[in-house]
Amino acid sequence: MRALILALSALLAQAQTPAFLDQLPPAVRAEALDVLNRADFVFETQTQPKRVRLATMEKLFDHPRLSAAMWRHCQFVPGFYAFIHPDGAWSIDDARGLKGTLRLIHQRPGHRVYLVEGLAEKGRLKTPFAVGAKMLTSYRYWEGKNGFETHLQTWTALDSALLGMVARPFRGYIKGRQDEFIAYINGNVATFGEFADLRPGDFHGPLKRDGDAVALREFETLFQRK
Repeated sequence: MRALILALSALLAQAQTPAFLDQLPPAVRAEALDVLNRADFVFETQTQPKRVRLATMEKLFDHPRLSAAMWRHCQFVPGFYAFIHPDGAWSIDDARGLKGTLRLIHQRPGHRVYLVEGLAEKGRLKTPFAVGAKMLTSYRYWEGKNGFETHLQTWTALDSALLGMVARPFRGYIKGRQDEFIAYINGNVATFGEFADLRPGDFHGPLKRDGDAVALREFETLFQRK
């Protein structure tokens, strides 16, 4: 009985419509609802506190190309590269078959919501087929008494009903891999934010050697003391 109650509670939590949807423009709300209604996986996680200021993390969130360069310097894997699109969206690509495009569709102090389109090529996540998906991601963050903390929710819809059917035997594995990957990304973003806050000068030489002139210019503007 207890297991049944827990399962029903999980289903009800999944079915609840996030409050931020009411604040989205109609066209964007329709896209977000489509992902929610078709969601194959739902994920939620919270990071441990990090010694980094909220203002520092805001800088990194607003400059994804710089963040990707700092991520590479920290030698987190995969080694992402970021690309900014004319409409303000941005893409990440690890040059090994894992890529995604993110659009910021809602922003308030301490809260950002993204629509994400991702693709993992065949074998990239150890699946026998390519996995494409759309995600709705709600990212809340704040500076608590013990440091910077985040709460992340994602709703993931595979890109076709056929893929969902084919992937059914692998669904538990795909969800497990996604959960691990999202938690890993979320934790590492806060970690290199902490590095940037405590020892920003350590990044200058590596960023200069990396050769991304845009990322280097952003770093010098945001982190180097005049």
